[in-house]
Amino acid sequence: MLIDKIQALLSEVGGLQATDEKALEALRIKYLSKKGVVNDLMGEFRNVAPEQKREIGMKLNELKSALQDKLTELRQSLATKEDDHSDLDLTRTPYPITLGTRHPLSIVKNEIIDIFHRLGFSIADGPEIEDDLHVFTAMNFAEDHPARDMQDTFFIEANQEDVKKNIVLRTHTSSVQARAMEHSQPPIRIICPGRVYRNEAISYRAHAFFHQVEALYIDKNVSFTDLKQVLLLFAKEMFGEDTQIRLRPSYFPFTEPSAEMDISCNICGGKGCPFCKGTGWVEILGCGMVDPNVLEANGIDSKVYSGYALGMGIERITNLKYRVNDLRLFSENDTRFLKEFEAAN
Repeated sequence: MLIDKIQALLSEVGGLQATDEKALEALRIKYLSKKGVVNDLMGEFRNVAPEQKREIGMKLNELKSALQDKLTELRQSLATKEDDHSDLDLTRTPYPITLGTRHPLSIVKNEIIDIFHRLGFSIADGPEIEDDLHVFTAMNFAEDHPARDMQDTFFIEANQEDVKKNIVLRTHTSSVQARAMEHSQPPIRIICPGRVYRNEAISYRAHAFFHQVEALYIDKNVSFTDLKQVLLLFAKEMFGEDTQIRLRPSYFPFTEPSAEMDISCNICGGKGCPFCKGTGWVEILGCGMVDPNVLEANGIDSKVYSGYALGMGIERITNLKYRVNDLRLFSENDTRFLKEFEAAN
């Protein structure tokens, strides 16, 4: 009978539980929605004999009120539980997790990028796994150049097709310059930061991987004077206003003329010390005017355009700024070493 169903439901109301808002909503839908239990009982109520309507109607109202009161009680209980912070330990420090620090190489890389960005250079990126064309051929490396030898380059031989293309781990970020020249026309003014790889024995002064930042500027009437001015501005911004530079003739396959740049030793101020080997100067980068062969190989008319390129090792610059005497420290992830650079962030 209908009266028995209502009575059974009234007995259930007291035991209803909800652990979260989702469970509470499920109870509301089950009992009080348009398709819920109470609505179904109201449908049956229409068929009740007239003499029973008063008694059963009162019971139905009692059930509906009991359900509404129970759901309100459960809702308030959940709200109280969310506001209850009695399990908090108020004696704990507000900073239980030690804050990290940027890696010194990242600090210096970002500083270099910022300086060149203010000089009008934009960032260009490229793959670390490259082909011979972009790493060597497009950069004017001769077929018998020593850098192509297994002693310097990591070659990848994943399949026969890779062997044919001479797939390698890039030995310099000049490959990014090649890709930029290949896909765009001057004016080009980019910097190329990234990780490079050389097949070298790991020691305190060398590693199998390291980081470079290279810069390239190609436009009409670009001269060596433009390059020298950029180098001087960079040195003063990076190492201080009193820094002096000097350029020494050198050789690189992709630039002609080429030079290596020294800065006055920022440790002894150019007076001579063990770090600069008593000379007062420290080498920091290589540079030069882009060789016309490189421009032509990458689809740029060397009779119309000229340009300069420069490249530096980020580890080298970091050593000069923070006097880190062992390159291996940069890749060992020793937190004691990294914490020394918290103030530099």
